[in-house]
Amino acid sequence: MTDNRRFNRVLIANRGEIALRIQRACRQLGLETVAVYSDADRESRHVQEADIALCIGPAAASRSYLDRDGLLLAARATGATAIHPGYGFLSENADFADAVEEAGLTFIGPTGTSIRMMGDKIMAKRTMLAAGVPCVPGSDGPLPESPDEILALAEKVGFPVIVKASGGGGGRGMRVVHRAEDLIEAVGLTSREAQQAFGNPTLYLEKFMQKPRHIEIQVLCDTHGTALWLGARDCSLQRRHQKVLEEAPPPGIDPAVIAEIGERCAAACRHIGYRGAGTFEFLYEDGVFAFIEMNTRVQVEHPVTEQITDIDIVAEQLRIAQGDRLTIRQEDIVFRGHAIECRLNAEDGLTFLPSPGTVTRWDLPGGPGIRVDSHVVSGYTIPPYYDSLIGKIIGYGATREEAIARLQVALAEMKVEGISTNIGLHQDLLANPTVRKGSMDIHFLEKWLEERAAP
Repeated sequence: MTDNRRFNRVLIANRGEIALRIQRACRQLGLETVAVYSDADRESRHVQEADIALCIGPAAASRSYLDRDGLLLAARATGATAIHPGYGFLSENADFADAVEEAGLTFIGPTGTSIRMMGDKIMAKRTMLAAGVPCVPGSDGPLPESPDEILALAEKVGFPVIVKASGGGGGRGMRVVHRAEDLIEAVGLTSREAQQAFGNPTLYLEKFMQKPRHIEIQVLCDTHGTALWLGARDCSLQRRHQKVLEEAPPPGIDPAVIAEIGERCAAACRHIGYRGAGTFEFLYEDGVFAFIEMNTRVQVEHPVTEQITDIDIVAEQLRIAQGDRLTIRQEDIVFRGHAIECRLNAEDGLTFLPSPGTVTRWDLPGGPGIRVDSHVVSGYTIPPYYDSLIGKIIGYGATREEAIARLQVALAEMKVEGISTNIGLHQDLLANPTVRKGSMDIHFLEKWLEERAAP
């Protein structure tokens, strides 16, 4: 992509709340939008509000939102010269990013080379080490073939260890091993699973940290050598490696420590020539940050960073893709207040079973510091074919305590009927003493859920 490439019509290769979020940013910048949709999303809000809407295929994602050729044809048919992938689906597909550029269009995200580099966890770790970003102790490359060498490596790192797929992601392709006698069997199982899930059986090994927190650093980089870090988020409340609640800034961590790691992340972006928005993910324990992966897209939880920085991350993605220079300087970024995001899912709050169906009541909360990002309206039918995320409720306050109090009021005001949601789960979490103190680690939620379900 050349820096002087301009576009005025953007195809949004996604659905749901993120499609509507991107659409709003485009309209704010005077850009026309093209909504592509599956048969199941024909009545979706962003489809109704787009300048142009085009059915891309049947409900199955493999035949609609994951159809690379179909998306490129849709762009040509509608005159869109840029594609924003959102998150999920093809957002981190390096081949798709390359195909968009090769078609003479603009991919609103990093280059295929950067996506490929960060998508391979072994390559990403090597790159971050070379750039001075601290990583979790473990293997410097793929696991050796010899069982004796694998055992020797694990003994050197120290049990427990975690075996991970190089091409993994989304919490898949990993296995914790506590004893040496279980290691080789775990390696074999994980390798076979990785081949089946990712088409790549390559594994690596890391120290399994006992009570870490999941901390993220948001970055923005233009094509002129400027890389900024926009603060940190705590995403420790997870179930099966999927985030449930996120907040910014992380409670209880010295801002000076965050600033040091943020500068290293920005330097790493300059080192690899990264462009667009991205997120560095770390495990944090005993005052030490350890890199685990980089997400080369906008995150579900980006609103909490927007709230404390007053920076529109999606609008900046669009400007960067136009070839514009970032007008923000690092010294201009000020972190004010506290923001917490609750992911609202169409699922049973106790069993976590999906709850598709028609929403018969949808009353949104309001008041100071409350933001709701959602594509749902009363009468909307949630299809059973996709992720259960139907919205995000973000509470902002001058302090963490104020953000929590406002969120509690908002959750009490929110009224949804016709489907089940996890609103009750969020209410219970925000009332929990450990969460209120901000002292949770990545294992807290699953242990708490087990205790809650015990007879």
